[in-house]
This record gives sequence, C-alpha cells and structure tokens, in this order.
Amino acid sequence: MAHADDPAFEAAGRFLKSFKHPAHLLVAVSGGSDSTGLLVALATLRAAGRYPGITLSACTIDHDLRPGSAGEAAWVGALCARHGVRHVIRRWEGEKPVSGLQAAARARRYGLLADVAVEMGADAVLAAHTRDDQNETVAMRAARSAEGIGLSGMADAVLLHGAVWLLRPFLAIDRAAIRAFLAARGEGWREDPSNDNPRFERGRIRARGVLPEPAGGDRVLLSRCAAAFLAENVRTEGAFFALAPAAIGTLLADPAAWRGFLVLAAVAGGRVHALEAASAGRLRGFLASGTLSRLTAGRVVFDRRRDGLFLYRECRGIETLALPAGAAAVWDGRYHVANRAGRTIMVSAAGSGRGRDDGAGLGGPALRASRAAPRLEFEHGGRVPANLAAIEPLVAPYARFLPRFDLPLANALAEILGRAPFSSPPNE
Repeated sequence: MAHADDPAFEAAGRFLKSFKHPAHLLVAVSGGSDSTGLLVALATLRAAGRYPGITLSACTIDHDLRPGSAGEAAWVGALCARHGVRHVIRRWEGEKPVSGLQAAARARRYGLLADVAVEMGADAVLAAHTRDDQNETVAMRAARSAEGIGLSGMADAVLLHGAVWLLRPFLAIDRAAIRAFLAARGEGWREDPSNDNPRFERGRIRARGVLPEPAGGDRVLLSRCAAAFLAENVRTEGAFFALAPAAIGTLLADPAAWRGFLVLAAVAGGRVHALEAASAGRLRGFLASGTLSRLTAGRVVFDRRRDGLFLYRECRGIETLALPAGAAAVWDGRYHVANRAGRTIMVSAAGSGRGRDDGAGLGGPALRASRAAPRLEFEHGGRVPANLAAIEPLVAPYARFLPRFDLPLANALAEILGRAPFSSPPNE
C-alpha cells in the first residue's frame, strides 16, 4: 500500500487540493510508468472519498507508429476499468511524416487530447511529465542554445489550442519515485521502446545519462516585463503595429523588451516561433544603426521611419484559403476565419495578384500593410457581407501552446489585437 508520505501520492494529493471547485480531469495515459502512476494515484485518492468534487476520465492516444500500439491502448483500458475510470482511445489516422516525426506526433497528440477534453467538458488535461522529462528537455534546449532557443524547461501548465489547460502534477518528482509507488501497489506498466531510440533526440539525450537541472530565472517576471513594454509602447492601426522612436532604444537595451518585441514580430508574421538567432541578430544590427529604411525577416517588414518603427506582414508567399460552407480554419497563421455563408468563401491577401512586393513599392505603412490584409470573396466572385463570416486575429506563437509563464505576455498581445484574453489555469 502507498503511504501518505510517498512522493507520488503526496504530489497527487497536493494537486487535487489545488482545485477549489468541482472539476472534471482528463488524464492522458499511455501505459508507461509515469502516466500509469498518475492515474493510479489520483484514482486511489478519489476512491478513498477525500475529493468528492473531482471526476476522473482517461484518454489514450494510439499513434499507430509500431505494432502492438493498439494492444497497449487496450491494456490501459483494462487498467482504467479496474480503477473505475472512464477510458477512451483516439487514434492518429492517416499518413505519418518521414521527418520531424516526434514533433508531429506531439502536436497531433495534444490536438486530439484537447478535442476529447472539449467533447467531454473536462476542465483540464493531466500529463505525467516528471523531473526526468524536465531535465531532458533542458538538455535538448541546451544543445540548441546556439540557435537562440535557451535553457528553459517545461511549464507546469500549458493552454492547448486556446481551449483547455494541460497540467503536470508530477513535474517536481522523479520517475524512480513513481515506479516505487507502483511497485508498492503491485501495479505494472508498459515500456515504450521509442523512449530510448537513438533515432530520436530525447533518446540520445537520455542515453548520455548526465542531465542539467533547469536553468534559473523568473520566466513569469520576464513575461510581465515584456508585457508592460508592449502595453506602453505598441499600438496597432489596421494591419500594422507601430512603436514610437523612443521605444527602440529601450528594446535594444532591455532583454525583456527585446523578448516581447520578437514575439510581437512573430504575431505580425503569423509564425509559431520567434526569429532564429541569425535573423534576430541582423534585425538588432539594423535597428541599432538608426538607418531609415526597411528590413524583411520572418515574413515581416520592419519599416523604420522618422515617426517610428512599423511592423507588417510582407505581401509575399500568402496562400489563398478555400473555406467551404460552415467551415472554419486559420489563414496565413494570422487569422481564424469562420464561414457562416451557404457557399465557399475564398480568403486571400488584399494585394495579391498586383505585382511583386520587393520592398521598393511606394506608400506609407498603412497602405503597404493593407496589401497583406485578408480579403474575403465568394468562390465565383462577389464580396462577402460581414454577417456571413467571422474573422479573428490570432496570437500565433500561443495559438496552440501557451505556457503558464507566458500568460502575461500573451494577454498583452491579445489586448493589442483587440481580442479576448486567454483563460487562467482552472486550479488558480
């Protein structure tokens, strides 16, 4: 039997106490020791009647990447049945990418988990990442530090697709403690051979055996300072963002301001990631020079004039989106568009088909930025009335994954865009 001072049991109990109101929690269970331990600990506490306001469900994502994956999902189903927990399986259907397989699998897994949570009305998804996973993540990011990614670890809470929070109750405990907890209860688990496969980056990092602890530093403070800089210095008019001339010196001197500025640029370009180190260095040099000119990086035009710095999407490489009746999709990474009409809508750049945008065109920032603004027309011609389509700007870097420590920055960007703020974790 587990004891109250068992690290896994303690972590699970502390987590459940953090909910001040009744909650429906969806546990992501692969069958590995970590997720099995999380499910068993939570189910044991619930069965003891100590948390009557907590409802548990479980979901297994079958990635269909190797033989036996369906059997492992069924094994998890039997485990859940023994503990009185509702269990569902979702399978990653279709062809799998040849390169970037683990990243694609991660994105698809979280997308499916978010979908299931919304279907069930769950308040949060729970993932069983441990301190071992955290240290491996830091090590992988350390290996990429030359690319400017840094040494940050995983957040204890991440908003998925703007819809549901993923929480990590076991992030501060070791995998060995979870396995000891399961062994004390006579519970087994299933090993995933891909975890140690040297084909994948995490497997290579794990094989080294020596892992750094997560880097220090207050990520929340950095986010708050970046948010304050943006709130004070950035305005938006139509399709561009603008900073006053005095703000340029601040962002070059203050790491938090620079961080906020790079995320703002990613929003302007509809990109998930901020500029790579080489492009960011080129941009910094351009701004430090004081030159009144334009520089393009990361799909964004940085237009420096006497009255300020203007950021807008370059009108190049913007694909047209065909949106069937009743459908919704993301266009150019910058807008979510919903078709409320009874026929197909075409979403394209307002300036598409009007010549190459080589950065030498005439006109002020408003005119130049308007070329990359969305234009909605019916498939066979005619403008779409405003009541037949809904279009909302996106905070692209955080549209799918928003770590808790970046919530202040994400909400500052949401306010600049004039959209609703992101929700806070349900156990705050």
